[in-house]
Amino acid sequence: MSNKQIGIWITGASSGIGKAAVKEFSSVGFNIFASARRVTELERLKEEIKSDHFEIYPCNVASQANVEQTFKKITSGNQINCLVNNAGITSFKTAEENTIKEIDDVINTNLLGSIYTIKTVLPHMKKIGSGTIINVLSVVTGKTFTNSSAYTASKMGLLGYLKVLREEVRDYNIRVINITPGATESAMWTREMREEHNHRMMNPESVARLMVSAFLQKDNIVTEEIIVRPIEGDI
Repeated sequence: MSNKQIGIWITGASSGIGKAAVKEFSSVGFNIFASARRVTELERLKEEIKSDHFEIYPCNVASQANVEQTFKKITSGNQINCLVNNAGITSFKTAEENTIKEIDDVINTNLLGSIYTIKTVLPHMKKIGSGTIINVLSVVTGKTFTNSSAYTASKMGLLGYLKVLREEVRDYNIRVINITPGATESAMWTREMREEHNHRMMNPESVARLMVSAFLQKDNIVTEEIIVRPIEGDI
């Protein structure tokens, strides 16, 4: 199968690691399906990529119906060989300060959104006899950070789900790869945080290259867990 026949569905593709992943996978020649809520940013990205093998599919992963509709649109004429679960939001507030709506938004996007996309692609991947599910987690799954209770709950919940999923899909030739990055420069951080800590943050392009490298591994090998941090440590 040529690279142009291999389909990569990337969520949260309008900025940060997702946008970098789009460019990196595109550079290898894969067929890219980019999703995000911000249609304008997706259209701008399409102008930037300028490829016949790049399509945009606006999607809010927090909506199960929206995810299913997007999946049907993509697979009406394409195959999804790899899902990159990257869409995510956060809230830099204490547990007491977080409103229930803010908590719902974080959980619905980061945890349930990833589960919705996984649930849609699994039967498809089983049918074609293989697949790769790449998930962007966070170092909050292994270290405690204040002002991140909702975000931590969403990522730790997703990690638990993925560990069980991995064991359940091994016999179907489906790989589950978790990438756990530390502070990475993206719009998820406030402008003030980026201005103060930018010099210490990893760039999303580096994480994306690591992602593509893991996907391209051949034979019966899979890198299941990847943890990367800025060389100076966590912020």
